[in-house]
Amino acid sequence: MPNDLSPTARALRALEIIQARPGTTAGQLAVRLGVTERAARRYVGILREAGIPVESARGPHGGYRLGRGTRLPPVYFTQSEALGLVMAVLSGQPSATGADDLVGTALGKVVKALPENVGRHAATLREYASAAPDPYEARPDPNITSELVDAVAARQRVVVTYRSEAGNEWEAEVDPWSLVVRYGRWYLLCHSHRVDAIRTYRVDRVCAVRRTGNRFEPPEDLDPVAVLEEHLGVGWEFSTRVVFDLPLTEVAPWIRPPMGRLEPLGEGCVLVGSTRNPAMYAQEWLARLPFAFRVEGGEELRAAVMALAARFTTAVADQL
Repeated sequence: MPNDLSPTARALRALEIIQARPGTTAGQLAVRLGVTERAARRYVGILREAGIPVESARGPHGGYRLGRGTRLPPVYFTQSEALGLVMAVLSGQPSATGADDLVGTALGKVVKALPENVGRHAATLREYASAAPDPYEARPDPNITSELVDAVAARQRVVVTYRSEAGNEWEAEVDPWSLVVRYGRWYLLCHSHRVDAIRTYRVDRVCAVRRTGNRFEPPEDLDPVAVLEEHLGVGWEFSTRVVFDLPLTEVAPWIRPPMGRLEPLGEGCVLVGSTRNPAMYAQEWLARLPFAFRVEGGEELRAAVMALAARFTTAVADQL
């Protein structure tokens, strides 16, 4: 038992021991907790102060046990664990402060199930903490996500109905390898039989999932996060090709996986990929690179770069 646990954490651990082994004596409890008998009795006192009916009896069949008919929540949290849970939920989903939010409702039930002295702090944090909404938040449907999780676990091929950012909708038969959460976005990493290639689909854009009854085997030693990173810049509507006159080793630290695949090209290197949003690619990704480059393809990205250059030129035209 770690020595840095708080008294509340040790008291909750004592509760678990007494619940699992009715008749545990103060000496036995002390050994299990790694403390003195006096300290063990003090933790039992903390439980009683919290309203948990811990009874004690002397004699060969004595020891601590919970009062008859005592009903306890199935999960126990220390105060630090409870606060950490609330903080994690609010960090990942700011809307969870609302009573009508699905995750917010679930969080409220967890907080209410906590012992009063632990739950009070968690409830206060939830009530008074504010979280700014994420303008890029895209929350998947829990039912769709559940169906995909089941298919991944069962290694069963599915047909997904997918809607692109532009509103185009299509069906694809896929082998669902894994679900990956990346920067708050949920992705389905899969092999698409529609294009016979690895694809990454945003789960929030999956409209429906249908089992096919066919099974599959994922690649051996699959690293879902690494494969997702490698393929985020593949398979989008508009192709991209950006050339650099610098060695690959100098350019690579500035290239994010969704931008495409960086390859050697003569004494320089080339970034080959695709995007669904050429304007974003130009404004948010290429514009931040601290060295020269040439956009050799595709036409949509070239047009987006020229439009961005024209805007910047106009911004300082009166000073030229």
